Amino acid sequence: ADIPVIPDLEEVQEEDLAMQVAAPPSVQVNRVLTYHDLDKDLMKYAAFQTLDGEVDLKLLSKVLAPEHELREDDVSWDWDHLFTEVSSELVTEWDLGQSERED
Repeated sequence: ADIPVIPDLEEVQEEDLAMQVAAPPSVQVNRVLTYHDLDKDLMKYAAFQTLDGEVDLKLLSKVLAPEHELREDDVSWDWDHLFTEVSSELVTEWDLGQSERED
């Protein structure tokens, strides 16, 4: 009596889903802050100066490096060149270690 039954197609109301179009999602676009804006906000608002109202971050925020010091130029890596460079440095370090042991 409690066995579920799969309905026949005739019992199900036919819907033409091919003609229905899903509504596009609504996305609220917020302005993305620049590093300059974030830096100003960090120094301006006391809320960013503490963590959980207990940890004082003022000292940390004073010694953070500015953005222009952190930016690096993009450099493409060539596997053969990189492998040769690293292996050469390792061999040089190994040779220095060997010469120090001999002295």
